[in-house]
Amino acid sequence: MATIKPFKALRPQPQFASKVASRPYDVLNSAEAKIEAQGNPNSFLHITKSEIDLPEDSDHYSPEVYEKAKENLVAFIKRDILFRENKECYYIYQLIMNGRKQTGLVAISSVADYENGIIKKHEFTRPEKENDRINHIKTSGAQTGNVFLAYRDVAEMDSIIEKWKETKSPVYDFTAEDEVQHTIWIVNDDSAIQQISDTFTNKVPATYIADGHHRAASAAKVKQALGEKATEASEYFLTTLFPAKQLYIMDYNRVVKDLNGLTAQEFLDKIKKHFDVNTAGPGPFRPEKPHEFGMYMDGKWYQLVSKPGSFTEDPIGVLDVTILQDNLLDPVLGIKDQRTDKRIDFVGGIRGLGELENRVKSGEMQVAFSIYPVTIHQLFDIADSGNVMPPKSTWFEPKLRDGLLTHLIYE
Repeated sequence: MATIKPFKALRPQPQFASKVASRPYDVLNSAEAKIEAQGNPNSFLHITKSEIDLPEDSDHYSPEVYEKAKENLVAFIKRDILFRENKECYYIYQLIMNGRKQTGLVAISSVADYENGIIKKHEFTRPEKENDRINHIKTSGAQTGNVFLAYRDVAEMDSIIEKWKETKSPVYDFTAEDEVQHTIWIVNDDSAIQQISDTFTNKVPATYIADGHHRAASAAKVKQALGEKATEASEYFLTTLFPAKQLYIMDYNRVVKDLNGLTAQEFLDKIKKHFDVNTAGPGPFRPEKPHEFGMYMDGKWYQLVSKPGSFTEDPIGVLDVTILQDNLLDPVLGIKDQRTDKRIDFVGGIRGLGELENRVKSGEMQVAFSIYPVTIHQLFDIADSGNVMPPKSTWFEPKLRDGLLTHLIYE
């Protein structure tokens, strides 16, 4: 069964919460982070993307960046922007986006569960992204990135969380600039804490990483690297757990730098082996059903429809990200491994299909693909089977904000 624990969060004073809270470090590049934090000395981006406070020509993965993160974290505490909870608590984190509500439980989850497959994965990780967070955690002593976990619906957990929300006042409640409302309650009553722990342990056999594979892997590797110096806190990592029925997965799209030496017409001819290709009008084309894709090239949108026999019905083979990889990206464009090939990049659905057009129109990329989103039940099936999806298959919205709740691994 899954193991969770309450923890002493490092968190902002209520009057600073909306200024501290920042978008996750991995959805912003350094230039975007610098702009977003401009004029806001309390933005948590000064800790998660600390290169924004160093000269522009700095190596973003140098020791100086991680030392700066530690320095900034210490400064936030000294300035009383952040403080440490005086007892171990659970936290309830509600997000409302476009009128849709989802509520998760913030807790620390066991690294041992991650290593033993009780916390289930559906993606491989990239070594360079792991190393970045490993160095950040080891140097700062803080797990600043929240791992987004899902679990199969448990009515008893829903009841406990909703009752607490109805009878208690939140400690934070604000709407961010992207119009997502963030509300957090502290569960600090001993009997309620025990009830949550017991219910979760008895009712939830496994949890599933929805978002944050690199953060989870990094936390586990930090614990391993510490060896005999590992603290009890480092045996756990920061997570927010959501019931499956509340989650919303958006599309996760692809852009590619070139056509692998082909002309546009040669490329179109080749992909017709496995796809029916139709022009799709002037506007962005969003797939409306599985096995349908949008493609943008040379100022035009196309509809691609998988031909019969171009995919299998197993949990991995039926995914549209697999169909695109096996029938187009690999055989036609020569992209063998999406995790390591520098010719491909990924665009989360929250950025909109216009971002695909922009990346191609700029000349940076030559072709873009819009993909029908994966379902949460497909994710569960794949994780349960021990398989993994192609990289960047799922984009969850809304995102948890960094900085509101941080887990320290050193006392």
